[in-house]
Amino acid sequence: MPTSWEKFEELIKAEMRKLYSEVTIDHAMNPRNVGDMEDADGFASVTGPCGDTMKIWLKVSNGTIARATFFTDGCGTSIASGSMVAEMARGKNVCEAQKISQQNVLDALGGLPEGSEHCALLASNTLKEAANNYLAMKNEPWKRAYRKY
Repeated sequence: MPTSWEKFEELIKAEMRKLYSEVTIDHAMNPRNVGDMEDADGFASVTGPCGDTMKIWLKVSNGTIARATFFTDGCGTSIASGSMVAEMARGKNVCEAQKISQQNVLDALGGLPEGSEHCALLASNTLKEAANNYLAMKNEPWKRAYRKY
């Protein structure tokens, strides 16, 4: 027999399903690839117009993103978007990852409410900046000594 807490949890999930896809709920509640990365090859920190900040770290091997991690101080849709964009980037070459757009993230999440779509934009923009940072460090490795993250 379910406890009152389990009933409450199911009620919350039922309300969430009215606004968000199962994929979005899963990535928000069980995010993948969370956390910083020591000795990252690419890094970016971007603050969106809503005030949420997202950080993305990339580990690149032979031009392919072997690992991508993220952190955000934002809401559940920012968490879901960061989780999804990190998953989408893994296994792609850097140029392919730079092409991951807001719409790609929205499609992968099964859409977001209009008021939350900016979270997918924040995630895709942060990934692009991290990829740009990787390319800058590759072209001018001395800059790595001055990078802060």
